[in-house]
Amino acid sequence: MNTTFWVFTIIIGLVAIFIPRVGLLALYKNYRAGQAREQVEDALKHLLDREQQGRHASPESLGGTLDLPRAKTTRLIEDMETQGLVESRGNEIHLTAKGERWALHVVRAHRLWERYLADEARMPLKQIHDEAHKREHSLTEAQLNELDAALGHPTRDPHGDPIPTREGKLNRAEGMPITAWQPDRPARIVHLEDEPALAYQQILAAGLRLGQDIRIIEKTPNRYVLSDGENEYRLAPAVASNIHVAALPESEMLKREAVPLFELSHDQRGEIVTLDEAVQGFTRRRFLDLGLTPGTMIYPELKNFFGDPRAYRVRGTLIALRKDQAAQIWVKPI
Repeated sequence: MNTTFWVFTIIIGLVAIFIPRVGLLALYKNYRAGQAREQVEDALKHLLDREQQGRHASPESLGGTLDLPRAKTTRLIEDMETQGLVESRGNEIHLTAKGERWALHVVRAHRLWERYLADEARMPLKQIHDEAHKREHSLTEAQLNELDAALGHPTRDPHGDPIPTREGKLNRAEGMPITAWQPDRPARIVHLEDEPALAYQQILAAGLRLGQDIRIIEKTPNRYVLSDGENEYRLAPAVASNIHVAALPESEMLKREAVPLFELSHDQRGEIVTLDEAVQGFTRRRFLDLGLTPGTMIYPELKNFFGDPRAYRVRGTLIALRKDQAAQIWVKPI
């Protein structure tokens, strides 16, 4: 009886290991294939990033980014060449048309996930990059299109980077590092570089954000002092260089006499002037669906003992907005 039991146990064990698709061996193979795919996609992202900067990747830059020794980097490049994703020209690695399409798919997935995590999951900005990196490898093209539509087809991620379209078009990033900006000239933050992570965390900890209007009030070899008119921000030059700015748009003149909606006192009427440029995707679409369009009258109503959220009357309808949402709607007090 003992012999029969052990034979049966061994057979069950072998079945559990070798059964197609769901056996341990199949699961292990799928795991290894997933790891290999992620490595290829990370490599493609690096190549696309370099080409967007007007440069081309090299085996050294690729190995450094992926933390791979030279031998494994060489094998990875050979594998991608076999798949028709890249071409080696001397010490330069170039994306093929097929490789570029795949790279744009991964970048689009990453940036849409960041938009979702920031806007809908309300995850802290310092955490969204790593979480999006975990998720970016899992979506098919159809699933990515559904996510894009659900978010309202946003054009930029929470850092200000452009999101590739479903047709594979990627607009160039706006602005320049603030270290190259003219002192005392007003500018708007259009991009916050999230790598290296330590510099990005210092920027967030200082309280700087996308869409904020600032100017340089002091510039030395050791520090930059920025001001938004109310607060001052002191940063090392290496950290400040991760803040990209652009000239204020013409629409900014509309906000000169405007205030954030949450500053209206009880029953004080205001005329909506514009929505903050930082409002993107699903949030912007929801605001517009609620009738929060330029020229519309709006005013606070029904005081909240706790202060947040607050009720507002717009187009005969009562809506509730949190303070951080109302801060993104600019109104002219009437």
